[in-house]
Amino acid sequence: MESNIGFAHFLTQADALGKTVLFLLLALSIASWYLIVTKTLANYLAGQRAEGFLKQFWAADSLQQIRTALLQQPRDHAFAELAHDALEAASDSEKHGMQRLAAAGGLGEFLTRLLRNGIDQEAARVEHGLTILASAGSAAPYIGLFGTVWGIYHALVNIGLSGQGTLDKVSGPVGEALIMTALGLAVAIPAVLAYNAFNRRNRMWLAKLDAFAHDLYAVITVGEKANSSAGDVRPLRASAKE
Repeated sequence: MESNIGFAHFLTQADALGKTVLFLLLALSIASWYLIVTKTLANYLAGQRAEGFLKQFWAADSLQQIRTALLQQPRDHAFAELAHDALEAASDSEKHGMQRLAAAGGLGEFLTRLLRNGIDQEAARVEHGLTILASAGSAAPYIGLFGTVWGIYHALVNIGLSGQGTLDKVSGPVGEALIMTALGLAVAIPAVLAYNAFNRRNRMWLAKLDAFAHDLYAVITVGEKANSSAGDVRPLRASAKE
């Protein structure tokens, strides 16, 4: 009797609908863990690159030095991308004048739109994949519950056909059906935790990027940057805004 009870026995006894439920849970699990691993690694690398870039940026003595440094580095994170686009726009205005920017309201207005567009693009990029995590976290328990109900239904049908409702006839089929609920929770819990963690990281990342955009705007429009150490960012920002 005990040899006939277990997950392997459930797989062999599951019908097409039960196997479809298992396939959906497996697909959601694979997609969730793929996103969890890849986004965690990508966020970590982006954070390390951005931290190093910001230290180098605020340690520079002039905008020209920053431009030279940007040309030698890959644009592999949002801060470098934002700085490169803003400095390139400022450089073009110096070389070609304001004729092309006059209709847009001048350099300041153009930089404002450019920086805001860069932040919006980064916000859309970091949101990639979160819909799948949210869907897995919300739908997986119900998919598992549906599989449980379907399994219990078949168990009750088999019990009715056999005419025996003893414990040994009920415990095996019902226990195997409850595996569906456990699988649904196993898929949903990591997805929900990862979704919340990524949302918090994205809010902090975009807030930091928005603060950098304000400082970058002040540095370019004012045309000078206060002297400070590479790690002392707050006094530098305050002086740039003044």
